[in-house]
Amino acid sequence: MKIDIMTLFPEMCESVLSESIIGRARKNGYVEINCVNIRDFTLDKHNRVDDAPYGGGMGMLMGPQPIYDCYKSLYGDEEKKPHLIYMSPQGKTLTQQRVKELALTDHIVLLCGHYEGVDQRILDEIVDEEISIGDYVLTGGELPALVLADSISRMIDNVLPNDEAKELESHYNGLLEYPQYTRPYEWHGVKVPDILLSGHHANIDKWRHEKALETTLLKRPELLSSAKLSKKDTEYIKSLKKGET
Repeated sequence: MKIDIMTLFPEMCESVLSESIIGRARKNGYVEINCVNIRDFTLDKHNRVDDAPYGGGMGMLMGPQPIYDCYKSLYGDEEKKPHLIYMSPQGKTLTQQRVKELALTDHIVLLCGHYEGVDQRILDEIVDEEISIGDYVLTGGELPALVLADSISRMIDNVLPNDEAKELESHYNGLLEYPQYTRPYEWHGVKVPDILLSGHHANIDKWRHEKALETTLLKRPELLSSAKLSKKDTEYIKSLKKGET
């Protein structure tokens, strides 16, 4: 898996992607992530990548030439075109399902806009997909790109300790994660649920699954409509709504 991030702030992206799990995955060669400076490809003698928008308006707009030349530098003429994603508030909202699908792609390029956005012509010519991380506006596309790169990288083999680690996390299977506890056994008068100390793995798994259903119903009930639920799950949720548990 290769991810290229086209940005005006590569140092900002590198500082995040060089740490923790993703940083180790890059060092071990499980995922290749490159942060490429769009400004390196401008033909403007003052290194400008933006200009005033036609028709007037506030702010500046990123021009098409530096972005296009940056993009073309990322793959040769004989190579398959990478899948290019523009991080945009106009895109479809990112979901775990889309993350799992993108993790199967060999080469992804993430375009980070800035200022008032990007010239529409470059979007029409090279962008395959627009993705948003939520219905709000940020200063640039770098933070969304980092979110997407991180979420995709976690799905790559060997990045996490084992497949179970990612399958048990919130949203992976459509549910939120169950509550978790560590030492000490009692803190501020609250004890760890005894079932977690029982050593009975089947009962622990059942408790965790039921707690995941409860947590999802309480915090994000809309997720249950698209989650993969068994008949027993559905019956358990009905009992929760009736206050029977």
